[in-house]
Amino acid sequence: MEMNSAVASLSALAHGGRLSAFRMLVQAGAAGLAAGEIARRLDMLPNTLSSHLSILDHAGLIHARREGRSIIYTADYGAMQGLLGFLMEDCCGGSPEICAPLSDILARATACDGTCLTELETA
Repeated sequence: MEMNSAVASLSALAHGGRLSAFRMLVQAGAAGLAAGEIARRLDMLPNTLSSHLSILDHAGLIHARREGRSIIYTADYGAMQGLLGFLMEDCCGGSPEICAPLSDILARATACDGTCLTELETA
């Protein structure tokens, strides 16, 4: 991942509402969630959510697809993994005592199919 992409991703996630929506989509897995369901779960106005989802989409962190009358949003796990990898690229100057727990988290995220966020939260 390039620096500009990392900055765009981190900027998109640097808001409580967007971060909550992204984490919800990571938990939802490949099935994703309809915009209305996301708004309901987050108790957020639809136009506010739409703005947040647009920013996340522009940063490449989520994708949208149409299913009938609904727009379904999904997390882009490759982008998430790329961001985590970028952040850990030169981890801790190679100090294994510092990097080992972080490397374990990255390894679990790399294997993530949308069902592992709860496990990552407890690490």
